[in-house]
Amino acid sequence: MAASSPLFYLLPGLGADERVFQNLQPLLQGTAHVLPWLTPTTGETLPRYVARMAEGVDPTQPCILVGVSFGGLVALEMRRIRPLARVVLISSIPDASCLPPLLRLIRNTGIYKLFPPQWLKLLPRAGQWYFGVKNGREYELFKQILRDMEPVYTRWAIDQLLRWDSTDTGGQSLQILGTQDRVFPPGPTPVDYLIPGGGHFMVLSHAPEISRVLNTLAEEPSSQAASRLPISDGSTTGQSR
Repeated sequence: MAASSPLFYLLPGLGADERVFQNLQPLLQGTAHVLPWLTPTTGETLPRYVARMAEGVDPTQPCILVGVSFGGLVALEMRRIRPLARVVLISSIPDASCLPPLLRLIRNTGIYKLFPPQWLKLLPRAGQWYFGVKNGREYELFKQILRDMEPVYTRWAIDQLLRWDSTDTGGQSLQILGTQDRVFPPGPTPVDYLIPGGGHFMVLSHAPEISRVLNTLAEEPSSQAASRLPISDGSTTGQSR
């Protein structure tokens, strides 16, 4: 991929859409396409769903798949069938072993199956705390995203996240986490880039820091995809995996 013309594909988080990239997308030095979520068909498997999503990704062009939260999981799965892609995880996890204790408990008890996704729309303040959403414009956008969530997709995606088998996802990825992320908090596994003060919604709140990592990655040869990326102002720190 030419350094002067990087190609990004952006996958939003579970239930979100292109609005979460409104601060990040203008800062990316290249072409950036948001891949909208599709409505899953009855009984659709994750590999089949990912294959349909991948129809929006040019298989002949090197690119960077940027996945936020559940979008990171889909990006990792998509790399199986788009081997020219490099994966960057924002507020996401590189494999199922990194699922935090709270989500493991929810998975093991199956309690998530008892509550319809529409209930999330009734608890915006709880969601604000859990996702680290700031008051003001961010919170208003968060409420709009909750309001617009499609229940069939949301229930399916939650189930896929909690039952994900992450074996053989095709190589290394670069992980960007926020130090204040309550959904996928930094744990004992080293993280490539930690964004100070970033919560789970940091793709919106910390877009400048994230864009610097992505733009630097886009300038590197594919063979250096997993290496640390220097950030000149020191606002982002990282650990190599």
